[in-house]
Amino acid sequence: MDGFDNLMIGFALVAISGSLGLTTTQAGSLATVTLVGAVLGGVGFGIAADYFGRVRILTWSIITFAIFTGLTAIAQDYGQLVVFRFLAGLGLGGEFGVGMALAAEAWPAARRAQATSWVGVGGQIGPLLGVLVAGPVLAVWGWRVLFVIGALPALLAFTIRRTLHEPEKFVESQAARRDSERRFPLRLLVADRRTAVVSLAVLVMCSIQTFGYYGIMTWLPTYLAQKVGFSVSKSGVWTAVTIAGMAIGMVVFGKLADRIGRRRSFWIFQAGAIVSVLVYVQLSTPTPLLLGGAVLGVFVNGMLGGYGALMAELYPTAARATAQNVLFNLGRAIGGLAPIIFALIAQNHGLGTAIAMLAILYALDMVVVLLIPERRGAELT
Repeated sequence: MDGFDNLMIGFALVAISGSLGLTTTQAGSLATVTLVGAVLGGVGFGIAADYFGRVRILTWSIITFAIFTGLTAIAQDYGQLVVFRFLAGLGLGGEFGVGMALAAEAWPAARRAQATSWVGVGGQIGPLLGVLVAGPVLAVWGWRVLFVIGALPALLAFTIRRTLHEPEKFVESQAARRDSERRFPLRLLVADRRTAVVSLAVLVMCSIQTFGYYGIMTWLPTYLAQKVGFSVSKSGVWTAVTIAGMAIGMVVFGKLADRIGRRRSFWIFQAGAIVSVLVYVQLSTPTPLLLGGAVLGVFVNGMLGGYGALMAELYPTAARATAQNVLFNLGRAIGGLAPIIFALIAQNHGLGTAIAMLAILYALDMVVVLLIPERRGAELT
């Protein structure tokens, strides 16, 4: 849903602008408004999930997202678009952390990273579906029908609510807390100096993760057009291969993290990301760019699924969904600046330089991992 929505907005902006007479600034602000909603929704739904349950709150986050995505289809002016996109963003922001907490608590410790990595794979399937669906729907029925399709996951929410039960770990935690003082989940992210340092380190990692993703996915089609003269449609195919590489990377990362540990797996993928971005910008012909894009995707975004297991093991059940949502969505807010920063660098030095400079961030990432304790296979507290 997250991935499909991001791609859907990108495809539909031109059509929406023409239909409702939006300026370039107004059109661009729709993605920003959605992102602001996602950050706030991440905090709110994360805290709610730690109080009232993962399944219940995941259901409401999906319903919130789906309803206001569907209502976007009937927006008549810029003001209505802003309201609907902001409210859809609230629901969107709740899904990542609550879903990751649910998966981490439901699966056995020995396969926890694999479980959360498969959740991450869903985020890559979304854009791939978007590539297949958005273009034809826009051409035949227009942008409003595209947002009606985006509302269909509301049906999934009812299935989730009927068929899933709360993880035993959460139920046990709730029972234990009935007779003791409840601490506000956000406070548990900075409960002491060591925890505060870990939270800051995770925030830096999430920021770099999303910065690289947004920067590459936003500008890759333009880079390919400039480098080898690809059309928009052909750039889309090459971009889809990069997204497929990201999904493969997540599956590999999950298996590796469960076998050799979180810290070493992050180091391997971060080192791979450094090498792949530096090599990729040296490629200049279609076939190497195709293969290089797949490898780039494996290492740059393969780590995403690992964050679910990593954060699940670092924080107690009473704050697990809060930690997942708050830290990831704050990182997403910081990473959301990537398209603008890429553009500023590209003005003077070109997009290739902007992509290559990601290597500096991934090197910083490798240092930050030292601050994260290794808890592979640990029982959740």
